[in-house]
Amino acid sequence: MSTVATKDETPARGSTSHARELNGWWFAKLAVMAVINAGLLYAVYSSFMVEEWWILAVTVVLLVVVNWVYFSKRMVPAKYLLPGVIFLLVYQVFTMGYTAYIAFTNYGSENTISRDQAIEQILRTGDVRVEGAVDLPLKVVRNEAGELGFAVVVDDTVEAGTADEPLDTVDGATIDDRGAPQEVPGWQILSLAEVLEVQGEVTALRVPFSDDPEDGWVRTQTGAVGFQSSPRFSYDEAADTFTDVTTDAVYTPNDRGFFESQDGTRLTPGWPVTIGFENFQRMLTDSRISSALLQAGAWTFAFAFLSVATTFFLGLFLAMTFNHPAVRGRKLIRSLLILPYAFPGFLAALVWKGMLNNPYGFINSTILGGADIPWLTEEWLARFSIIAVNLWLGFPYMFLIATGALQAIPGDVYEAAKIDGAKPFRVFRSITLPLLMISVAPLLIASFSFNFNNFNLIYFVTEGGPNIPGHPLALGETDILISVVYKVAVVAGTKQYGLAAAMSILIFVIVGLVSWLGFRQTRKLEEVL
Repeated sequence: MSTVATKDETPARGSTSHARELNGWWFAKLAVMAVINAGLLYAVYSSFMVEEWWILAVTVVLLVVVNWVYFSKRMVPAKYLLPGVIFLLVYQVFTMGYTAYIAFTNYGSENTISRDQAIEQILRTGDVRVEGAVDLPLKVVRNEAGELGFAVVVDDTVEAGTADEPLDTVDGATIDDRGAPQEVPGWQILSLAEVLEVQGEVTALRVPFSDDPEDGWVRTQTGAVGFQSSPRFSYDEAADTFTDVTTDAVYTPNDRGFFESQDGTRLTPGWPVTIGFENFQRMLTDSRISSALLQAGAWTFAFAFLSVATTFFLGLFLAMTFNHPAVRGRKLIRSLLILPYAFPGFLAALVWKGMLNNPYGFINSTILGGADIPWLTEEWLARFSIIAVNLWLGFPYMFLIATGALQAIPGDVYEAAKIDGAKPFRVFRSITLPLLMISVAPLLIASFSFNFNNFNLIYFVTEGGPNIPGHPLALGETDILISVVYKVAVVAGTKQYGLAAAMSILIFVIVGLVSWLGFRQTRKLEEVL
């Protein structure tokens, strides 16, 4: 019996079913675009409100390009490329460009805000009590958002505000017999016990009288009586100077982003300024920084090289062992060997840190029967521990790629070597390893680059320790270059983001140079073979 051919069941163009599919597709597309446009419009509004004009301009351009691409019928390739291009620009190009910009400034913990913000902050933080001002009956209150504030009585009127909201009249508020606020609608009055719990915040709180810092603010030392405080420094916008009203000292802006008096006293905070190649120069001329970079750099190269070498050769050994057909249960053993690779790296590092603890770690207390071995507190043992932990974490990856590369080598090559009488070591040295390196060399270079910046392992196992006593950068014996950058940017008392960015550029150049040399040697190996 012959089979009757049937027509394609796909709905014909112009049919009702086809029209419904097109309408559904367009509805889904419009819904997605509506969500994207809503997010971009919110970004436009937010950047406009905070007066970030560059972000506003970029967001508007992005909004126009996205709608142009996805509502055009001819921009088909761009529809697939645009998301990747946007993420590339935001997470790679912008990050690299901004890091490079910071490297040429003195951006740090004392220079993090703009010049106008620094002026406003100086006016708000430095204050003196106004002479002759009357005490203000006061209650400590919280608003509906949970923010601390003050409710005071000014001219028989109750006014309330927070550090961000100036004092404003509260309708319906009442005053008790002592002249203090009794009920403040919309605000919760704190009891004495509650005030004592946040006493530090209360005494540090400043509630402004208005949006103008020159009008001063209300402060309190007891939580029951407030006093009027005015800025200690007066700013002359025409002369661009600050004057200390208590000493008449004049502060003028210097080339380091601070207002400074003639005796060298600076007002903080400051603002970032361009300092050229000073950060790069400091890395070479400042002995504290250059010595730290040399010591950490030497250990970084050793750590990255040993990490790649140990994990690769252990992974290769296991791959060759369990790739042999005579080994039984190879699939089960291979599955067990990749378990460390499936375990989260940062969590594994923390587990190993606990196991290597002296004297309570599992290794010392249980395996070694109570031995007193300072795995993490002695210089060379700490470095050995880092390499050992990284070996446990990294060999499964090398085992996987070596297994795949070994299985890709033709069996005829080994048969020919066997006929020629080649011994196993000669086969490995002359056939297996060269053919293997063609496949895995790029991966080894990538692994070297990864371990060169393997901050997680260093931080979670030793935190860079053991510390070098008295070192100005709090450098440790196991710190690598990227952890030195972290300490300069985050741990140091005066955080130096500009210097840390310059160090990051140095690391980028080193990794790029090593990768370029490695890939160049890989191409030579391919040409030889």
